[in-house]
Amino acid sequence: MNWRVVERVVASMGVVFGAVTLIFLILNWLPGDPAALVAGEGASNQTISELRKQLGTDRPLLRQYREYLAGLAHGDLGKSYVTHEPVMKRLASQLPATASLTLAASAVAIVLGIALGLMSALSEGRWIDRSIQGFALVVVSIPPFWLGILLMLLFSVKLRWLPVIGNGGWSATVLPVSCLGLVGSVPLLRMVRNSVIENRHDPYVTTLWAKGLAERQVVYVHVLRNALLATVTLLSVLVGELLSGAVIVETVFARQGIGRITVEAIGQKDMPVVEGAILLASVGYVAVNLMVDLAYLVIDPRTRLVAARGLR
Repeated sequence: MNWRVVERVVASMGVVFGAVTLIFLILNWLPGDPAALVAGEGASNQTISELRKQLGTDRPLLRQYREYLAGLAHGDLGKSYVTHEPVMKRLASQLPATASLTLAASAVAIVLGIALGLMSALSEGRWIDRSIQGFALVVVSIPPFWLGILLMLLFSVKLRWLPVIGNGGWSATVLPVSCLGLVGSVPLLRMVRNSVIENRHDPYVTTLWAKGLAERQVVYVHVLRNALLATVTLLSVLVGELLSGAVIVETVFARQGIGRITVEAIGQKDMPVVEGAILLASVGYVAVNLMVDLAYLVIDPRTRLVAARGLR
């Protein structure tokens, strides 16, 4: 077994544990009494006190933390303070909507970022390059929620091509996916452009030209492949940004999903739901990072040589 993989798995588990611990402490330090919020206005002190006992929030913080970790060890994320529904069941019902949104936006960001980045690099200094850089500057300067509103005003209110909000059908996903994908494509675009330009000026490219290789073969087989090595690392960060952006997009477009219920749970201080959502996002993020590390072994033969030496 590759010890680098084992090391990364152990480190990933530490990241998840740290994220869960941090969010647990933050939620318990925030002002507000979950029992009072659940009981509602006008509830008596006795009712709130009994509700604290039912929720377990009257216990010492360290005991609550131990019980929470014990539940995680058995796959139990607890129950929602508001709906009394198991957190695992609630998150599972919302996961497909968020996963489909994030995966579709990732595909848009990757295709758009690589295509525009390559086009910009091959047109370095010309009007195409300047136009693409201007587009990237405009997109990155607009907050995601404002970009979503602009897309709704143009394509839903003005042109009436697409529905404004909701989860119904493919047409309702075009605007959210486009909003999230456009935002995610900009850092990838810039990374691809810079990497391709840097690789095009390397000595090995001059050697390939001297051997008489066609431009298409040099650019797409050699230059782009080497440029993607630096880009692969960015993909793990990109997924994290898209997961956080999904919270905003699901709220703006009134879509069902983990991001939206997390925002609602924070407002209600429904700690089990928030903790479960953070745990799920952390596991997804570290899993993508681990897959990116493994992807290096496939993309770059030199990493396979280093890994093989590490086993000796």
